[in-house]
Amino acid sequence: MVELGSTSLTIVAVIAAVGVASLLVAAVLRRQVLAAGEGTESMREIARAVQEGASAYLSRQFRTLAIFAVVVCALLFLLPGDAGIKVGRSVFFLVGALFSASIGFLGMWLATRANLRVAAAASLPGGRAEGARIAFRTGGVVGMSVVGLGLLGAAAVVLLYRGEAPGVLEGFGFGAALLAMFMRVGGGIFTKAADVGADLVGKVEQGIPEDDPRNAATIADNVGDNVGDCAGMAADLFESYAVMLVAALILGKAAFGEEGLVFPLIVTTVGALVAALGVAITKVRGSESGLTAINRGFYISALVGVVLAAVAAFAYLPSSFADFTGGTAGLEDHVGDPRVVASLAVAIGVVLAGIILWVTGYFTGTTSKPTLHVAKTTLTGAATVVLSGIGVGFESAVYTAGIIAAAICGVFLIAGGNVALALFLIALAGCGLLTTVGVIVAMDTFGPVSDNAQGIAEMSGDVSPEGAQILTDLDAVGNTTKAVTKGIAIATAVLAATALFGSYADAVRTSLADVSGTIGDDLVAAMMTYDIISPVTLVGVILGGATVFLFSGLAIDAVTRAAGAIVFEVRRQFRDFPGIMTGETRPEYGKVVDICTRDSLRELATPGLLAAFAPIAVGFGLGVGPLAGFLAGAIGSGVLMAVFLANAGGTWDNAKKIVEDGHYGGKGSDAHAAAVIGDTVGDPFKDTAGPAINPLIKVMNLVSVLIAPAVVVISVGDDANHVARLSIAIVATAIAFGAVIMSRLRAARVDREGSVAYEAEKALAS
Repeated sequence: MVELGSTSLTIVAVIAAVGVASLLVAAVLRRQVLAAGEGTESMREIARAVQEGASAYLSRQFRTLAIFAVVVCALLFLLPGDAGIKVGRSVFFLVGALFSASIGFLGMWLATRANLRVAAAASLPGGRAEGARIAFRTGGVVGMSVVGLGLLGAAAVVLLYRGEAPGVLEGFGFGAALLAMFMRVGGGIFTKAADVGADLVGKVEQGIPEDDPRNAATIADNVGDNVGDCAGMAADLFESYAVMLVAALILGKAAFGEEGLVFPLIVTTVGALVAALGVAITKVRGSESGLTAINRGFYISALVGVVLAAVAAFAYLPSSFADFTGGTAGLEDHVGDPRVVASLAVAIGVVLAGIILWVTGYFTGTTSKPTLHVAKTTLTGAATVVLSGIGVGFESAVYTAGIIAAAICGVFLIAGGNVALALFLIALAGCGLLTTVGVIVAMDTFGPVSDNAQGIAEMSGDVSPEGAQILTDLDAVGNTTKAVTKGIAIATAVLAATALFGSYADAVRTSLADVSGTIGDDLVAAMMTYDIISPVTLVGVILGGATVFLFSGLAIDAVTRAAGAIVFEVRRQFRDFPGIMTGETRPEYGKVVDICTRDSLRELATPGLLAAFAPIAVGFGLGVGPLAGFLAGAIGSGVLMAVFLANAGGTWDNAKKIVEDGHYGGKGSDAHAAAVIGDTVGDPFKDTAGPAINPLIKVMNLVSVLIAPAVVVISVGDDANHVARLSIAIVATAIAFGAVIMSRLRAARVDREGSVAYEAEKALAS
């Protein structure tokens, strides 16, 4: 067991204090946002409807997830290990889930109050700068809260459990990741069902603007932006923060003892200072683009983060690998200064974030060649728009995956080929990337706040033409920042999953060392091997990749079903209440919000059960070697799929913006109708399935780390019990595929209901 000295304990206590200070900074920024003017009564009325819908949805979602969290917490007690660690792991599982939920709720709560303030500011003198400031500082509140709660939770675990902290932090990270995945999936289904339904009926069928108050789905659409993009992404980035720390501390403790346990916390503490700096210096100057100001703030704060992390490395780490207090896993003879090596790893992570920011902006920005190309294809119809967007998505996925792979190779090279050191440095690179997490969250929240502000302005009609154009420009910037932050979140997920891969190997190695007796026959030995050439390991790789595809398909299909219900409801209201089109009758907004809430929560269980039980089925059914292959397949296919979905969707969205700005015929033209179709295809890509893959691969990795000791114990040695092992695998498989089958049956029922609704529409029309 690693003991922490008084100096290290003091540092960890200071880190906890920095976490508290970050929360105080968030409170100050929150007060600044809420001090801005709220606009007209009409704006406030629309905003209240969005606030009520978002709060009602999240409240129902949290009540549903609370039951699931309690069940998982109880199941964690069944895993092998020291009783004290099991209690701590289960308790901090709930803490991680609570923190993730709190971040999500905070993001939603403040965004639904900042949106009308941005709308109100747009018509004032200096409206562009003031609107951008309010939107970005709203994100700054969430960003500082992510950093604060992440540092506070991790530091508390280290202070309480000292050298045993990594085992407890597994529960903390698992709770954060599991809840974030559910919030991502549920919020994504809600927001895209409303968005797709609103666009297909409002824009395409009725020919009215996107946020026209006559469209019954507009309130639900604005609610969805907050529960999907604000709450979902905030929870997603918080769990990335927590999971990366888990991986770094596990690997750091194994390779470097005390210093390896504390240094990752120091690096992420630098992120608190960087976040505060980034929020403070991001200001729009004159008539410049909001994106220019945001990029400037990001790059300056990222550079400062690299410098501060290097200072921390030289101040805390020893100058030789032989001088670490813990076991260094054969690194005593490693050539090089560990302070330099650690600083380079952090720098690679920060540079990776900057490059992905640029690459994603290139593929999705309104002035970039790929997006301009997709916009031009609107002249030849919806099919070419869809095809060109898919092509851009596929191409961008290759470049992004290659950049992430190059970063991992770079870390491997500075580690001199030592796998243990390389895995720890990959985790440090991830921590380096996450020094910018506060700014990244602010960039992401900027998008839905600007989008909602434009919606409120259009629905109220109380914003000047100049203000409306400012809000349109900010919305376009928000589309790009959302795409950029999704790219960075994907890179974070890959680095975290790769580092967790090392944590998984450490868990297996430790468990095998504790096994009494022989491993068993050749079949059992094959289950324990990591050889990629082994057929059963390759089976695991295939199953891991297939799980990502199945998960993505389920998420997109869920949006399809929910959006279909919205289409029928909005059509019904236009048909049954002719006064809606003349403005004499108010649409029944609440009914659409209720449908979105019901359908998104109903669809929530299937992807979650698949993510949790697929690794259990593979691990207990095939062994730890194939389970390692399963994780590798999930990571490889996950990064490509997530980037493809996110960037294709972002490109379609901004191509639509280009057409709506007057190009190729502008609003109401055939090109516009084609662009809307592309955008509606891309909506579930970029805002439901794509972002949910990030927590998916981390949930599956963490489940694997948690069950690895149990798989080893039940598979080899004197305590082997193959009947129990196979029984667990069969039950897990039944739960995972049972959920998928139930989803298929639900889809068939919805199809029948849709056919009945369609026939009723035809009868009424005739």
